Amino acid sequence: MSGEDKLDSPRRVLGGVPISPMNLYFLAGEASGDNHGAALMQWLRAFQPNVRFLGRGGPQMKQLAGGEFVNWIDQAGVVGLWEVVKHYPYFWRQMQKTLDEVAVSKPDAVILIDYPGFNLRLARALRRRSLGEKIIYYISPQVWAWNRRRIPRMAQWLDLMLCIFPFEAELYEQSGLHTIFVGHPMIETLAAKRVTAPRDPNLIGLFPGSRAREVSKLMPILLEVMRHLHSQRPALRFEIAAASDALARQIRHDLQPVGDSLGQIAVLLGEAAQTMQRSAAGVVASGTATLEAAFFRLPFVLVYKVAGLTYLAGRILIRVKHLGMPNVLADREIVPEFIQENAQPDAIATELLRLLDDPARRAQMIADFDTVVAKLGKGGAGETAARAILDAVAPTT
Repeated sequence: MSGEDKLDSPRRVLGGVPISPMNLYFLAGEASGDNHGAALMQWLRAFQPNVRFLGRGGPQMKQLAGGEFVNWIDQAGVVGLWEVVKHYPYFWRQMQKTLDEVAVSKPDAVILIDYPGFNLRLARALRRRSLGEKIIYYISPQVWAWNRRRIPRMAQWLDLMLCIFPFEAELYEQSGLHTIFVGHPMIETLAAKRVTAPRDPNLIGLFPGSRAREVSKLMPILLEVMRHLHSQRPALRFEIAAASDALARQIRHDLQPVGDSLGQIAVLLGEAAQTMQRSAAGVVASGTATLEAAFFRLPFVLVYKVAGLTYLAGRILIRVKHLGMPNVLADREIVPEFIQENAQPDAIATELLRLLDDPARRAQMIADFDTVVAKLGKGGAGETAARAILDAVAPTT
């Protein structure tokens, strides 16, 4: 970014007086939120060099914020109703600590990033206690999938919603909540990770998720998928993407009993984008990674498995036809979904072989991916979100 760009940056004053310093409290609870939060912080600092970051997030946000910013991702990244219930005392304590931190620091705004189970409750508590000048939500929670009736209540708690899917803006605006579609932050991030190497026709990429509980549920399924594939195509090799050092250790531990009986298996840390572009096909856990795979045009199947109680609650609450975001955005199944009891290794392996062997099927899926990704904007989500936040926090008068 040039010096001229910085001179043209928005909202550096409040009421004609320079803001010094601006304090922003961030709350992210998952690895993807840490990625998005770090990118947003960089843009905010580019526009407002004296901004001070407080709060909770992951290692990338911690590195940018320094000070007493808390890296709590490994403890906070719990998925599923039953898992959250088991960890309720921990989350209750963290909620109280967070409220105390906001009360003491008196930030100009609280920036909530995704993580709706915690962040929506936090927004409500902040509003009730009149803590935080502004409450801004970035990466809007997918309440349109499971409880649209919450949207009018969210409008009472939040000052601004920054959404990443185009259809969300209309839903939130109808409730009176000021909403801005900023585009999906992954577009610019992933564009920088593009490689030109050709795909390896014998490589299968496996992406079991970014949370320990998620990985523990899916790894037994993936082991059997590899067993089925190896028995039919011994030349196939496998790369498993690990989202953290801890998950890499967990995955390697799960692989120890099989040794080299399934052929060549590599566990790679921090190379998911490269694996998606090298692989001929893949298995991807439900979540942000499904859109990443679509961006990189990787033919894949989606898998999802959680505790039985969590899944039962989800079946009752979720009001969308599809689980994977590529399918939601396309409003039809362009990626096969293998969910809960349907996540059978033999069926998953059979579908993967179809993707390897059927050029027409691969081409159609890739064309559908291009259509879906085009709906996510042209990049610049972090910059657009940063400008919107500064406009909200320090409007010109």
